[in-house]
Amino acid sequence: MCKVYGYCRISTAKQSLERQIENISKACNNAEIITETYTGTKADRPEWSKLKARAIKKAIQGEQITIVFDSVSRMSRNATEGFTEYKELFESGVTLVFLKEHHIDTDTYKNAMNNQIDMISDTGDTSTDKLINTIIGAIKEYQLALAEKQIQLAFEQAEKEVSDLQIRTKEGMKASGAAEKISKSKTGTTYTVKKSENAKQIIAKHYEGFGGSLTVKECIELAGISRNTFFKLARELKEEK
Repeated sequence: MCKVYGYCRISTAKQSLERQIENISKACNNAEIITETYTGTKADRPEWSKLKARAIKKAIQGEQITIVFDSVSRMSRNATEGFTEYKELFESGVTLVFLKEHHIDTDTYKNAMNNQIDMISDTGDTSTDKLINTIIGAIKEYQLALAEKQIQLAFEQAEKEVSDLQIRTKEGMKASGAAEKISKSKTGTTYTVKKSENAKQIIAKHYEGFGGSLTVKECIELAGISRNTFFKLARELKEEK
Protein backbone atom coordinates (compact mmCIF):
# COMPACT_ATOMS: atom_id res chain seq x y z
CA MET A 1 0.00 0.00 0.00
CA CYS A 2 1.32 3.43 -0.97
CA LYS A 3 1.21 6.29 1.52
CA VAL A 4 0.65 9.66 -0.16
CA TYR A 5 1.44 13.04 1.39
CA GLY A 6 0.58 16.42 -0.08
CA TYR A 7 2.86 19.28 0.96
CA CYS A 8 1.46 22.83 0.72
CA ARG A 9 3.41 25.96 1.63
CA ILE A 10 2.79 29.71 1.60
CA SER A 11 5.29 32.47 2.33
CA THR A 12 3.01 34.86 4.24
CA ALA A 13 -0.14 34.58 6.32
CA LYS A 14 -1.96 36.76 3.76
CA GLN A 15 -1.64 34.09 1.07
CA SER A 16 -4.05 31.18 0.81
CA LEU A 17 -3.35 27.46 0.95
CA GLU A 18 -6.74 26.55 -0.51
CA ARG A 19 -5.68 26.42 -4.18
CA GLN A 20 -2.74 24.10 -3.46
CA ILE A 21 -4.85 21.84 -1.22
CA GLU A 22 -7.61 21.68 -3.84
CA ASN A 23 -5.21 20.82 -6.69
CA ILE A 24 -3.49 18.06 -4.72
CA SER A 25 -6.77 16.63 -3.40
CA LYS A 26 -8.15 16.44 -6.95
CA ALA A 27 -5.07 14.60 -8.18
CA CYS A 28 -4.79 12.31 -5.10
CA ASN A 29 -7.94 12.18 -3.01
CA ASN A 30 -6.26 9.94 -0.42
CA ALA A 31 -3.33 12.30 0.24
CA GLU A 32 -2.57 13.39 3.80
CA ILE A 33 -2.14 17.14 3.51
CA ILE A 34 0.74 18.83 5.34
CA THR A 35 0.63 22.65 5.43
CA GLU A 36 3.21 25.25 6.34
CA THR A 37 3.52 29.03 6.45
CA TYR A 38 6.94 30.66 6.54
CA THR A 39 8.69 33.75 5.24
CA GLY A 40 11.19 33.77 2.39
CA THR A 41 13.93 34.97 4.75
CA LYS A 42 13.38 32.12 7.19
CA ALA A 43 15.28 28.99 6.28
CA ASP A 44 13.69 26.77 8.94
CA ARG A 45 10.64 24.81 7.71
CA PRO A 46 9.76 22.47 10.58
CA GLU A 47 6.80 20.73 8.91
CA TRP A 48 8.81 20.01 5.76
CA SER A 49 11.79 18.78 7.79
CA LYS A 50 9.56 16.38 9.73
CA LEU A 51 7.80 15.14 6.58
CA LYS A 52 11.08 14.59 4.71
CA ALA A 53 12.61 12.63 7.62
CA ARG A 54 9.45 10.51 8.03
CA ALA A 55 9.23 9.78 4.29
CA ILE A 56 12.89 8.74 4.02
CA LYS A 57 12.63 6.50 7.09
CA LYS A 58 9.49 4.73 5.82
CA ALA A 59 10.90 4.35 2.29
CA ILE A 60 14.12 2.80 3.59
CA GLN A 61 12.00 0.35 5.61
CA GLY A 62 10.34 -0.76 2.38
CA GLU A 63 7.11 1.28 2.37
CA GLN A 64 5.94 3.01 -0.81
CA ILE A 65 5.93 6.74 -0.08
CA THR A 66 4.82 9.53 -2.41
CA ILE A 67 4.97 13.28 -1.80
CA VAL A 68 2.86 15.49 -4.07
CA PHE A 69 3.51 19.21 -4.63
CA ASP A 70 1.36 21.72 -6.51
CA SER A 71 4.58 23.01 -8.10
CA VAL A 72 8.34 22.72 -7.69
CA SER A 73 8.49 26.11 -5.95
CA ARG A 74 6.50 24.64 -3.04
CA MET A 75 9.29 22.15 -2.34
CA SER A 76 12.08 24.72 -2.44
CA ARG A 77 12.78 28.15 -3.91
CA ASN A 78 16.51 27.67 -3.53
CA ALA A 79 17.83 25.80 -6.57
CA THR A 80 20.87 24.23 -4.93
CA GLU A 81 19.00 23.10 -1.82
CA GLY A 82 16.02 21.88 -3.85
CA PHE A 83 18.08 19.72 -6.20
CA THR A 84 20.03 18.24 -3.27
CA GLU A 85 16.81 17.33 -1.44
CA TYR A 86 15.29 15.92 -4.64
CA LYS A 87 18.22 13.51 -5.11
CA GLU A 88 18.26 12.59 -1.41
CA LEU A 89 14.57 11.65 -1.48
CA PHE A 90 14.86 9.87 -4.84
CA GLU A 91 17.84 7.81 -3.72
CA SER A 92 15.96 6.84 -0.54
CA GLY A 93 13.09 5.49 -2.66
CA VAL A 94 10.57 8.31 -2.13
CA THR A 95 8.41 9.17 -5.16
CA LEU A 96 8.01 12.90 -5.87
CA VAL A 97 5.18 14.31 -7.99
CA PHE A 98 4.95 17.92 -9.20
CA LEU A 99 1.51 18.69 -10.62
CA LYS A 100 2.68 21.65 -12.70
CA GLU A 101 6.01 20.10 -13.76
CA HIS A 102 5.37 16.40 -14.37
CA HIS A 103 8.47 16.24 -16.57
CA ILE A 104 10.65 16.24 -13.43
CA ASP A 105 8.64 13.69 -11.40
CA THR A 106 10.95 11.04 -9.96
CA ASP A 107 9.19 8.36 -12.06
CA THR A 108 10.30 10.23 -15.20
CA TYR A 109 13.86 10.35 -13.88
CA LYS A 110 13.69 6.66 -12.91
CA ASN A 111 12.44 5.67 -16.36
CA ALA A 112 15.38 7.48 -17.97
CA MET A 113 17.71 5.36 -15.85
CA ASN A 114 15.92 2.04 -16.44
CA ASN A 115 15.66 2.53 -20.19
CA GLN A 116 19.42 2.87 -20.46
CA ILE A 117 20.31 0.10 -18.01
CA ASP A 118 18.51 -2.44 -20.22
CA MET A 119 20.52 -1.40 -23.28
CA ILE A 120 23.40 -3.91 -23.16
CA SER A 121 24.85 -5.34 -26.35
CA ASP A 122 25.85 -9.02 -26.72
CA THR A 123 26.75 -9.78 -30.35
CA GLY A 124 29.24 -12.49 -29.51
CA ASP A 125 32.16 -10.45 -30.83
CA THR A 126 34.20 -9.07 -27.91
CA SER A 127 35.58 -6.02 -29.72
CA THR A 128 32.22 -5.06 -31.19
CA ASP A 129 30.40 -5.52 -27.87
CA LYS A 130 33.03 -3.44 -26.08
CA LEU A 131 32.64 -0.59 -28.58
CA ILE A 132 28.82 -0.70 -28.56
CA ASN A 133 28.61 -0.89 -24.78
CA THR A 134 31.00 2.07 -24.48
CA ILE A 135 28.72 4.08 -26.76
CA ILE A 136 25.63 2.94 -24.83
CA GLY A 137 27.34 3.90 -21.56
CA ALA A 138 28.07 7.37 -22.90
CA ILE A 139 24.45 7.76 -24.04
CA LYS A 140 23.25 6.64 -20.61
CA GLU A 141 25.44 9.19 -18.85
CA TYR A 142 24.29 11.90 -21.24
CA GLN A 143 20.58 11.16 -20.72
CA LEU A 144 20.95 11.04 -16.94
CA ALA A 145 22.86 14.32 -17.01
CA LEU A 146 20.11 15.78 -19.20
CA ALA A 147 17.42 14.61 -16.76
CA GLU A 148 19.35 16.09 -13.85
CA LYS A 149 19.75 19.36 -15.74
CA GLN A 150 16.00 19.57 -16.33
CA ILE A 151 15.40 19.13 -12.60
CA GLN A 152 18.05 21.73 -11.76
CA LEU A 153 16.53 24.19 -14.24
CA ALA A 154 13.08 23.78 -12.73
CA PHE A 155 14.38 24.74 -9.29
CA GLU A 156 16.44 27.60 -10.76
CA GLN A 157 13.34 28.96 -12.51
CA ALA A 158 11.37 28.89 -9.24
CA GLU A 159 14.20 30.75 -7.50
CA LYS A 160 14.36 33.34 -10.32
CA GLU A 161 10.62 33.99 -10.17
CA VAL A 162 10.88 34.86 -6.47
CA SER A 163 13.88 37.12 -7.09
CA ASP A 164 12.09 38.91 -9.96
CA LEU A 165 9.01 39.44 -7.79
CA GLN A 166 11.10 40.99 -5.02
CA ILE A 167 12.78 43.34 -7.50
CA ARG A 168 9.43 44.40 -9.02
CA THR A 169 8.02 45.08 -5.55
CA LYS A 170 11.00 47.28 -4.58
CA GLU A 171 10.83 49.16 -7.89
CA GLY A 172 7.10 49.71 -7.43
CA MET A 173 7.62 51.15 -3.95
CA LYS A 174 10.39 53.40 -5.19
CA ALA A 175 8.27 54.68 -8.11
CA SER A 176 5.33 55.47 -5.84
CA GLY A 177 7.52 57.17 -3.24
CA ALA A 178 6.23 54.84 -0.54
CA ALA A 179 9.70 54.19 0.83
CA GLU A 180 10.24 57.90 1.40
CA LYS A 181 6.79 58.70 2.76
CA ILE A 182 6.50 55.96 5.33
CA SER A 183 8.91 54.91 8.03
CA LYS A 184 9.41 51.17 8.36
CA SER A 185 8.88 51.32 12.11
CA LYS A 186 5.35 50.33 13.09
CA THR A 187 3.45 51.16 16.30
CA GLY A 188 0.30 49.07 16.74
CA THR A 189 -1.48 49.34 13.41
CA THR A 190 -0.31 52.88 12.45
CA TYR A 191 2.81 53.93 10.61
CA THR A 192 5.04 56.82 11.75
CA VAL A 193 5.34 59.45 9.03
CA LYS A 194 8.81 60.95 8.75
CA LYS A 195 7.44 64.49 8.61
CA SER A 196 5.80 64.03 12.00
CA GLU A 197 9.05 62.65 13.44
CA ASN A 198 10.93 65.74 12.24
CA ALA A 199 8.24 68.06 13.61
CA LYS A 200 8.32 66.32 16.96
CA GLN A 201 12.09 66.80 17.17
CA ILE A 202 11.69 70.52 16.47
CA ILE A 203 9.03 70.89 19.16
CA ALA A 204 11.09 68.98 21.71
CA LYS A 205 14.15 71.14 21.04
CA HIS A 206 12.70 74.63 20.46
CA TYR A 207 9.23 74.93 22.05
CA GLU A 208 9.25 77.12 25.15
CA GLY A 209 7.04 74.63 26.93
CA PHE A 210 9.93 72.14 26.84
CA GLY A 211 12.67 74.62 27.74
CA GLY A 212 13.19 76.17 24.30
CA SER A 213 12.73 79.73 23.12
CA LEU A 214 9.98 79.52 20.49
CA THR A 215 6.26 80.13 20.93
CA VAL A 216 3.53 77.80 19.65
CA LYS A 217 3.08 79.92 16.51
CA GLU A 218 6.81 80.02 15.81
CA CYS A 219 7.15 76.23 16.24
CA ILE A 220 4.22 75.63 13.89
CA GLU A 221 5.83 77.81 11.21
CA LEU A 222 9.26 76.23 11.66
CA ALA A 223 7.94 72.65 11.53
CA GLY A 224 5.44 73.36 8.74
CA ILE A 225 2.53 71.70 10.53
CA SER A 226 -1.03 72.61 11.52
CA ARG A 227 -2.04 73.87 14.98
CA ASN A 228 -3.88 70.61 15.74
CA THR A 229 -0.85 68.54 14.76
CA PHE A 230 1.37 70.68 16.98
CA PHE A 231 -0.75 70.03 20.09
CA LYS A 232 -1.08 66.35 19.22
CA LEU A 233 2.71 65.95 18.98
CA ALA A 234 3.24 68.03 22.10
CA ARG A 235 0.91 65.70 24.05
CA GLU A 236 2.82 62.67 22.76
CA LEU A 237 6.09 64.23 23.90
CA LYS A 238 4.68 64.88 27.37
CA GLU A 239 3.47 61.26 27.61
CA GLU A 240 6.86 59.96 26.52
CA LYS A 241 8.60 62.05 29.16
